[in-house]
Amino acid sequence: MQKAMAGRSFSMQREPDMSLKRVFIHGLESTSRGTKGGFFRNKFPDMILEDFTGPLDQRMDGLDRLLKDQTDLVLVGSSYGGLMAAIYACRNPRTVRKLILLAPALDLADFQPYLTFRIDIPVVLYHGLLDDVVPPEAVQAIARTVFNNLDYHAVEDDHSLHHTFSGMDWDGLLHV
Repeated sequence: MQKAMAGRSFSMQREPDMSLKRVFIHGLESTSRGTKGGFFRNKFPDMILEDFTGPLDQRMDGLDRLLKDQTDLVLVGSSYGGLMAAIYACRNPRTVRKLILLAPALDLADFQPYLTFRIDIPVVLYHGLLDDVVPPEAVQAIARTVFNNLDYHAVEDDHSLHHTFSGMDWDGLLHV
């Protein structure tokens, strides 16, 4: 980013916040080596990427072990990984600084116990209007109920957000 001041031009670089721990949580049928995981691995090498398998309780146990005693977390969750990130944030609101949810599967029965929660952390949610896997309208209603600080983006895209994902301001999104 270039800025001019008093006839001078200088470049403003966003300094990395070393206290933040950024974590990507992939979807149900994906891995940390999928398209989104590969993007984060290349662009943000310090990002934590792990593979999760099995039913939700097994995946959540793995996420709990991975993030045990961690604080200052920025969680990025895609689809089923968005469900996992949202559940983790509901259970651990003091350790999560920000949630970025990509077509999160919040409409599943597994999220029902958390519908009475009110979470104040910043949440950025992108959902494709053409999503035929996770219904955008249902997710939007749920997200607006649970997340008090929600920045919701309905985009012309499908469930995978292939057209939207790479053009998102990830440098900005991954900061608090």
